[in-house]
Amino acid sequence: MYPELKHFAELKIQVDQPQEVGKAQHGQRRLIPILGGSVKGDGWTGRVLAGGADHQLILTPRMADLDARYVIETDAGDHIYVHNRAIRVAAPEVTDRLIRGEPVDPAEIYFRCTPWFETTSPALSWITERLFIGTGIRRPEEVELQLFEVL
Repeated sequence: MYPELKHFAELKIQVDQPQEVGKAQHGQRRLIPILGGSVKGDGWTGRVLAGGADHQLILTPRMADLDARYVIETDAGDHIYVHNRAIRVAAPEVTDRLIRGEPVDPAEIYFRCTPWFETTSPALSWITERLFIGTGIRRPEEVELQLFEVL
């Protein structure tokens, strides 16, 4: 039996200018503040709350390790804590353009993620008992995610 995917949600996350730490022991460290955003799921909507951040580590000229943490508030008033790990891989010149905040064709980037959720909502508790994967697109002022439940 092979796993199947079921679309869970589309997120559009607005981000601020990166806070550059610079090249540290493990790579180039950056912090991307999350300003807010929107969420559209199957039969539900919500918003990304301001205050989260994407902790980035540029490991090589091709690869970045991403670790984003933020909160979603559904229109029903439920809160979902999101911990989303990702990798982003692209040719070195494409990575340089992303770091400079320039637009890049999403086809030039491999951007995959594994979000984990926590919630106290009885209606959404099932999401804490499932695996999810996703794809991402990095735009200069926004990150777009398509998240899928692994069946």
